[in-house]
Order: sequence, then structure tokens, then C-alpha cells
Amino acid sequence: MQDNSLFQDARDINTKFSKTFITYFFPVGNEIRQIVVDWINYLKEQKLWGNDDPLFPMTELVLNKNHQFGAIGIKRKHWSTTAPIRNIFRKAFENAGLPYFNPHSFRDTLVKLGETICNTPEEFKAWSQNMGHEGVMTTFLSYGQVAEHRQCEILKQLASPQKISATDLNELVKCMMKQLRDANISIKP
Repeated sequence: MQDNSLFQDARDINTKFSKTFITYFFPVGNEIRQIVVDWINYLKEQKLWGNDDPLFPMTELVLNKNHQFGAIGIKRKHWSTTAPIRNIFRKAFENAGLPYFNPHSFRDTLVKLGETICNTPEEFKAWSQNMGHEGVMTTFLSYGQVAEHRQCEILKQLASPQKISATDLNELVKCMMKQLRDANISIKP
């Protein structure tokens, strides 16, 4: 947690396409990070779990006196399907008095945020990799729908002349001059 990241090892957990990767916290506020930190502290301090134990473990179920399954805690085992996680989300939204949003809708939201705040292809590529996508096209094709009203706004914006700041223009000229020098092309006044 020191560098705001979580390591997902495909040897220990069933990641999509068996990929091992590091996920960094997206810039969505410190509250989410703090919830994860508190949960990790609970697992390590109260349950005495280590770094190789699941971060989001399976619920431990037993038969109660009515011969029904009931949760009694958590066990050191990963979930094998996504259905229980969806149920946890559903109950959490219900308890908060909110309409249900499935876990994948949070990924949709993160992509939309990335499209808004990333200013360069490199930034969006890093954003995409952080979602576990090897190629940025996966992010664009799986999540990249632009709402019709936003599509209209963007095209209107692109139709109006864009102002280039002096700083941007200076950087462009420097870059062009470097490329000319590197290609051994001289410019004469």
C-alpha cells in the first residue's frame, strides 16, 4: 500500500486471462483507499492473515439450527464465481437505499473518468493497463461508448477554431527542430 498499489498474482488468484499485474488506485479520492487500508489492517491484525491470503475472501457458510445456510465469517479461500460478489453489491446498495449497480458498472465509470482526465495517449494507455487491459483498444472497444449528447458537444467543440497557447507552440517548434536536427536537415534563414 506504500505506493498505492495492489499486486495480483495469477498463480494465487484466477485473474482474467491468467494475467499477473499491479493495479494502482485510480485518482477518485482517498476515501476508497482508506476503506481498503482498513480492510487489509482488519485481515492482518484481527484475522492474522498474510500477504498471500485473499484480499476479498469467500464467505464461510454453515448450516444453522433451522437447517439453512448462514454466514459465520470469512475463510482463506478465493471466490470461484462472480455471483456471490454481485449479491454482496446488491445487498449493499439495497441497505443504502440506492438502486443496484453491478460491479462492472464501476469499471465503466472509471473508463469515462479516464477519457475525461487523461490528456495524452500515454496517460490513457497507463489508465487502460491499470484496468488490466493489455491493449488500449480493449478499453476503447469494451467501454468506449460516447453518449449521444456528449458526441454532439465534442463535434461542435472540434468545429470551432482551437487556440494554441504560446507554450504549446514553443514546445511544438522545439520538437520539430529536434527532429530536423536528428535527420541532419539544416534550416537556412
